[in-house]
Amino acid sequence: MFGPAQAGKGQQVCRFRPGFEAWQPAARRLLAQGIAPQDVWWQPDSQAPVDDDAPAPPAPRVPRVFLDMARAASCHSQPDRWALLYSLLWRLTHGERHLMQLGGDAQIVRLTAYVKAVRRDVHKMKAFVRFRAVTENDGQTRYVAWFEPAHFIVEYAAGFFSRRFSNMRWSILTPLGCAHWEGADAGGLWFSAPVDRGAAPDGDALEDAWQVYYRSIFNPARVKVRAMQSEMPRKYWKNLPEARLIPQLLREADRRVSTMQARPASEERLHCGPRPDSPGETLARATASAGDALSALALRAQACRGCPLWEPATQTVFGEGPARARIMLVGEQPGDQEDLAGRPFVGPAGELLDRALAAAGLDRGQLYVTNAVKHFKFEPRGKRRIHAKPSARDIAACRPWVEAELRAVDPAIVVCLGLSAGLAMLDRPLTLNRSRGQWIEQDARQYLLTAHPAYLLRLPDRRRRQVEYDRFVSELALAAQAA
Repeated sequence: MFGPAQAGKGQQVCRFRPGFEAWQPAARRLLAQGIAPQDVWWQPDSQAPVDDDAPAPPAPRVPRVFLDMARAASCHSQPDRWALLYSLLWRLTHGERHLMQLGGDAQIVRLTAYVKAVRRDVHKMKAFVRFRAVTENDGQTRYVAWFEPAHFIVEYAAGFFSRRFSNMRWSILTPLGCAHWEGADAGGLWFSAPVDRGAAPDGDALEDAWQVYYRSIFNPARVKVRAMQSEMPRKYWKNLPEARLIPQLLREADRRVSTMQARPASEERLHCGPRPDSPGETLARATASAGDALSALALRAQACRGCPLWEPATQTVFGEGPARARIMLVGEQPGDQEDLAGRPFVGPAGELLDRALAAAGLDRGQLYVTNAVKHFKFEPRGKRRIHAKPSARDIAACRPWVEAELRAVDPAIVVCLGLSAGLAMLDRPLTLNRSRGQWIEQDARQYLLTAHPAYLLRLPDRRRRQVEYDRFVSELALAAQAA
């Protein structure tokens, strides 16, 4: 009922491009036609035609857990996975609504095993991908990694890498397919055909330093070979630069432990050279060498500990733009992608803002863009980081930084994106409904309060979203005309 072999008598052959997104509409059509699992021969074919014009039947009602597990299991290397998924889909829609709760069912056991194997493979990919710097023909740096997955997980796992390494261009090459990231503004994520090991670089200038670091943190007194090989199976060692050191480090472990035990305790302090500069001294030196006031401010903000938000955040997200911009845009706080990239407005809200600015006749490159709060405030939910609204205390703690940016840039017009930004900049009671789109003069400077682009993204109704977007563009156009 699967694979390239010949279909049985009376069976319908279903040719589709390998992948969950192509299998779904094919399975829906077969389900709508009432074709039972035993009457289907699943034949994945990368050359199969893409039938985008044919409308897929409505999605059947199935538990969310089935969709999540099916998406993962579809990446397994066993060729019977497609037949298994369709059989489970058939059973769920033909009287076995509680099938996913039957942990002892033979097909559920097989599905669970496939999902577990795929997720373990993804976990290993996240842990053992090692990027190497390569200079391309255009002079830019691309980071290239080689990995050998056991299952077809490249597309399934690529989203993690695009979020985690969003500020660099990278490629992950594998014998089962390749993933590439060009940056959110330059094409984003794309995939290509499998390659062999020769297409990947063998090393780069940082590997020697990485091996020195790995050797220095290796603790011979805590060697547990079986546990180590369970978490870092030998099949991955050939592609890990640090793994070349492991055999020698293991051989030397007993001798090094014996040497440490035999060494008498000493009261003498170990002198490792001159005392390093404190973080404050390093910061002061960097600030003094900064070429302009904004660069100095950005460096000082990196060391800000004025509120607790710095601890879970990846980094400070300072403003960017010309030092003498006529218009300053002030948002609320960085989001998840901004926190990783270290730049304001690079996520979905930033993309919408860029479109609106262009429609209003404004060039983002001529604007100074920043946020009222400089660190990402979030609530962890599982593996996700959910935006949390900054408190009045958070805004007050960051106000000196925004005021310093305001003095350094000295814009004629400040556009406040959202109520939090308005409260931070004007320090007076405001309501968005009353003040939105109205000019407010303060300290010989014009302020304009409008909506935050993230608000537009959250509107569920398409027509309402378009109306609000048009209003947002018209308010940005007011700033363009006044500048």
